[in-house]
Order: sequence, then C-alpha cells, then structure tokens
Amino acid sequence: MKFTNLLRTLLPCAGLLLFAATGDATAGGSWQNFTKPDEQTLRQRLTPEQFHVTQQDGTEPPFRNAHADNHRQGIYVDVVSGEPLFSSEHKYDSGTGWPSFWQPLEPENIVQHEDRKLFVTRTEVRSRHADSHLGHVFTDGPPPTGLRYCMNSAALRFIPAEELEQQGYGQYSALFKTSEN
Repeated sequence: MKFTNLLRTLLPCAGLLLFAATGDATAGGSWQNFTKPDEQTLRQRLTPEQFHVTQQDGTEPPFRNAHADNHRQGIYVDVVSGEPLFSSEHKYDSGTGWPSFWQPLEPENIVQHEDRKLFVTRTEVRSRHADSHLGHVFTDGPPPTGLRYCMNSAALRFIPAEELEQQGYGQYSALFKTSEN
C-alpha cells in the first residue's frame, strides 16, 4: 500500500491529510512557486471530500468537519498548495458549524469573487496559488473587521504552533509566543 493511501486510510478527517510527508505538498515558502497538478493527480492526492470542496466548489456539512471545534494554536494552509491562509488567533466560534475567521493571515493569498450560484449574491473565497474553493466571506462577523470568513475544513490543513518550524512555516511562530514561553 502506497504511503499516501495508508495516510488516507488512517487519517479519514479531511483536514488531517498530510501531503508534506509524501513530498507532494508545498511547505514553508515553496507554495509561492506552486504549480497546480492536473485533475487526475489531485484526485489521487485529495480525499473525495477535499476534491469536491476545493475543485468542484462544494460545501462540507456543518458541525461535522475537522476544524470547526479546533481550539489549538496554529495556522491553516491550503490543503492543495500549502499557502498560508488563516491563523487560530483570528478564529472565532460563529455558531455556523464551519471554521470562521475575522481576517486572513495572509490577505494576498486570498481571492474573492462574486458568487450567484444559490440565487443570492455571496462573496466566494479562493486561494490565490491553488485556486482552491475555500468558502465564503460575509459581513456579519465580529470587530475589528466585521467579517466572517466561513471556510470549509476540507480545504484547510491545520499546522499546530509547535510544528510550524519543522513544517517550514517558522516565520509564523512568533504569533504564538507568549511571555510565559
């Protein structure tokens, strides 16, 4: 059994699939040179839910996803490219059942488009480098921005604060250092 297939078997939560262990993912700053793989390769690398959400503009069920109730410190990166998107420092419980953030960690990695698919105008959020569908942004969030980036866990990979250095995202470690550390 290939290592990636073994990971898919052992880690069924969409957000926990670790591409970095296979050499397929981009970590640290290498996402800036990311080239999106073809559809067949993406289907092999992603779980069916990750593929549906990121490549087919899908939405995962609320309250039954990997990151809605994650309260650990760390960052969230695109599951396809590894580009940094959100921080636990900007995450809050919106009561919607999806992970919600009041601002992106790296605004330049976020692209917004008008979405009229459900007979209502919404603002879709996609990752810049992988063009992954992430979710939507709404104007009913908390201060200081008033925004609610309502994201799909299946589009995100969580990197705990204590693993940022080893996974190539050490530049974000300072976000989680306190005077007690």
